[in-house]
Amino acid sequence: MSAPPGSTKTLRPARTAATRQKLFDASMELIGERGAAGVTVDEIAAAAGVSKGTVYYNFGSKSELIAQLLRHGVDILKARLLGAAGQGIQEGAEKAEDRFPASTRDPLQAMEAMIGQAMDFMAEYPSFARLWVSENWRTPSEWQGTFAVLRGELLEVIGEAVQNVSEAYPVDGSVPRGSLETAIFGACFVVGLDRQTYNPERTRDQSVAAIMAIMRGYVLKLPEPRG
Repeated sequence: MSAPPGSTKTLRPARTAATRQKLFDASMELIGERGAAGVTVDEIAAAAGVSKGTVYYNFGSKSELIAQLLRHGVDILKARLLGAAGQGIQEGAEKAEDRFPASTRDPLQAMEAMIGQAMDFMAEYPSFARLWVSENWRTPSEWQGTFAVLRGELLEVIGEAVQNVSEAYPVDGSVPRGSLETAIFGACFVVGLDRQTYNPERTRDQSVAAIMAIMRGYVLKLPEPRG
């Protein structure tokens, strides 16, 4: 039995990561110009430099193609967020030496690095951000099931980062965790997309600082320096 439209099950996985990336890049460019509904498989195939048959062989339908391209984009973003978390932890090590044991690092630095990577992703793939914002809250949406799964995965990554902050700092317990994570998640897409569309003069660091204000408001105060 075939998977319903919008599912994330891969019926015909792409032969190579390169083919998937070509289709992703081509689709994002076309979708950014006309929206998902206004783009045909023929156009996507031509822009990606592959045959229409290759698209159908790998994905089966336009609906499944879009679902899998959404998955591909989220996989790219997740990898960058998780990588940035580790990088941010290392970059924050020296600044945090007097406040955290050697075995741990400043989770606020990690969160800042993650948000920076989210801004870079939005700058690199603004059409993905537009597709996400325009379709994610459309009711009904052909890809509602896909968005629900992918949104949950991204919120889980953010939730782990927020949890690390709450374990290292005194935080405002009256702020619901789910709402906090959703606020950060939504801000990354909206602030990043707003910068690309309406305010290109805003720097990456300014955008990161605006979103980090949410987290800094959640933290009540920094621990006193040791010794």
